[in-house]
Amino acid sequence: MKQPELGKKISELRKAKGLTQEELVEKCNLNVRTIQRIEAGEVTPRSYTVKALFEALDYQWEEAKSGFEDEEKKTPPYLYWAFAAGLVYFFLAFFEIMMEYEWIESGPSSDTSVFIGVKIGTFLTYAAFIYGWIRLESLIPNFVLKIALWTMLGVNVVWYSVDCIGLITGQFSLEDYYLVKMSAFGLCYAFLGVGYMAYKKIWSTIPQILGALGLTAGILIFSGIGVIFGLIPLTLFEIGQLGLMIYFIQKTRSSVTPPYKPEIPNG
Repeated sequence: MKQPELGKKISELRKAKGLTQEELVEKCNLNVRTIQRIEAGEVTPRSYTVKALFEALDYQWEEAKSGFEDEEKKTPPYLYWAFAAGLVYFFLAFFEIMMEYEWIESGPSSDTSVFIGVKIGTFLTYAAFIYGWIRLESLIPNFVLKIALWTMLGVNVVWYSVDCIGLITGQFSLEDYYLVKMSAFGLCYAFLGVGYMAYKKIWSTIPQILGALGLTAGILIFSGIGVIFGLIPLTLFEIGQLGLMIYFIQKTRSSVTPPYKPEIPNG
């Protein structure tokens, strides 16, 4: 069963049971907007989402399962590229931090090309990683996380541009605005932490622990005086993001049971 027939079928089943879209949301723990788009035929949901809906509507999943078997086995390749980019970023970030510290302590180097190259590489790999999470969020809806991810991406564009312009032109120094930049990133990491915590009743407390690490790191970095201490929870947070991404990727391939039933804020 494909769209738009699938959406019509779900709408008919829902109405036959006398349920509103809001009441159906409560039974299967999906987003109201997701239900609306599925019923309108605007999106083709993943198989586990359809299974959750049909189970909530007491409809036999086996009758519609065959149409999703091939789709279940496919994982968008960009998710693997995003994960690989995240791994590269994780190691590049250490070089960037060390180079920034040396720059601030010892002053500008005569050759900034390596520093600029590391900056560009760090930005591109992190942007690819964040974009992968943005695309993954569309499969596992979370409105708070979506906004946090786009915010983080935008802040990275702004500050890495400022860094590179300063390094190339020499018109301003990194130390002139470093604390402001750190405060901005601190807020973004805290926001990301809240975004992951917005997943509820999903794989026990895994997203909540990850979110707490991001929130803690963000607060420490934002404070300025806790930047060094914030690196510990930040490192654990970024490792956790990589782990959760690969876990999500594997779960989206599952053909046995729905991988999650999150309760998330309606967007």
